[in-house]
Amino acid sequence: MIAGIIVNAQIKRIARDGTVQVLVSDAAPFVVALQNEPGDSFDAAGPGQLVAVIDPAGVAQVDTLPEELSEAVRHQDVADGTSTTLAAGDEYVVYTTEVQIAGRTWTVISARAASEEDTVTDQLRNLLFVLLAVIDLAVGGTAWLLSSAALAPVGRLRESAQTLSTGPGSDLLPVGAANDEIAQLARTLNELIERLRASADRERQLVSDASHELRTPLAILRTQLELARTEALSIEQLVADIEGAERSAARLESLVNSLLVLSTIESAASTAASATGVSLEREVSEAVERVRFRTTGSAIVVHYAIGEALDLATHYGVQDEDFGRLVDNLLSNSIAALGRSGQIRVRISFASEGLELSVEDTGGGLDPAFAPLALERFTRADDARARREGAGLGLAIVAAIVARASGSVTLDNRPGDGLTVVLNIPPSETGMAT
Repeated sequence: MIAGIIVNAQIKRIARDGTVQVLVSDAAPFVVALQNEPGDSFDAAGPGQLVAVIDPAGVAQVDTLPEELSEAVRHQDVADGTSTTLAAGDEYVVYTTEVQIAGRTWTVISARAASEEDTVTDQLRNLLFVLLAVIDLAVGGTAWLLSSAALAPVGRLRESAQTLSTGPGSDLLPVGAANDEIAQLARTLNELIERLRASADRERQLVSDASHELRTPLAILRTQLELARTEALSIEQLVADIEGAERSAARLESLVNSLLVLSTIESAASTAASATGVSLEREVSEAVERVRFRTTGSAIVVHYAIGEALDLATHYGVQDEDFGRLVDNLLSNSIAALGRSGQIRVRISFASEGLELSVEDTGGGLDPAFAPLALERFTRADDARARREGAGLGLAIVAAIVARASGSVTLDNRPGDGLTVVLNIPPSETGMAT
């Protein structure tokens, strides 16, 4: 009984410490932003984060808290620290910290539903209570010593994780030589840490790349508008300057839309998506018809064929509209490479191992030095395939959609001849179950 009480208290403490660390991490970016860049606007809170930033006047500059919880925490007396709050029948763990900026007090609040903590606590409690029962029957009076020894590595892992979460670097949790549960937990946590760091690196790189790409069209647009305002000598010249500005604005709009699409696809990677072979084939045929309409009057010929069709009712882990966008991007790249003449061959097949889509063109292929970079963001070829202006996101969007569906992208580059892009997407678990 005593051992069970002690272990239960340990579990609750560990779970609460973990919750507090998560809340501190949720609030940290806003605290740092207030301390380092008090005049700048705040970045949006991450998905699932419940955060509020209250200025000295009591106005929420950022507030993703549920409405009832937002009202409740504004009236509580906790200035700094952790508390629990009831809102709309739910209990929340709330972390509050005050930041002094130029003699004025800002309040940063982060919260998590207590039910999340309870779920983890219940799972750990059930596992450890079973272990304690077995140990009690076997060794009786030594149960407390054995349970303490079993929890010691978990405590060390928690302390190490706490240290890693509060400081920069590339260090990971130590993994013991024995392949036991603690070692497996350490490896799992290390994989999570590496994924989180990679995600943060991608976000920083996206911001950097987007800033670089937006700088040039914005400067051009501003210059064109200034020229239209100050140096237009005739209506015709004014119209020409405005048309140039419209093209620059259209490029900006295309870039922003592509960034939003790519961000949406990558951020929704864990969301279940499913489409049948029938609907995906329909998306391909409609995309082919659209490109045939676009090339009317040119010498571009678009061929479309359906290969092996084992079971068109099979499901694949991709949304219809995403797959249609993927095909549109590939065909647009091929049209840009061809110019006014050439051939495009589109083929889709459905076999037991999955869906295969190939888009082949006679546009001269890619520069061999550029081919390894073609699927990365903001990369553009300097050869004939780059005739149309773009942000270099088309193939990156294709790669993101296919990766989300657990598929692969292969480029068959034939310099001087053409390029074939081959996509392979395996059946989803839903499709295999049917």
